[in-house]
Amino acid sequence: MTKKTKSRRSFNEEFKTQIVQLYLNGKRKCEIIREYDLSPSILNNWIKQFDNTGSFKTEDNIDPLEKELRALKKRNEQLEMENDILKQAALILGQK
Repeated sequence: MTKKTKSRRSFNEEFKTQIVQLYLNGKRKCEIIREYDLSPSILNNWIKQFDNTGSFKTEDNIDPLEKELRALKKRNEQLEMENDILKQAALILGQK
């Protein structure tokens, strides 16, 4: 028995909003999933994202602590790069 794999589909924000509105207007999840050939997890994610932020963009749905961690990592990389440049400059100036 071979398992048929689905190709990855992408959905625009308007489609996601319409699907979530169907659910919010009383249509059952199982009906939406069947009618639009969606996975239960994708529908649940869209509903959760819409409830939390009203947006389906990943950057809008990142936890505030995760955002802060990403910003700190970026700043740390910048400071390490600046530090390396200063070390190299000190070596060059020390050789003269």
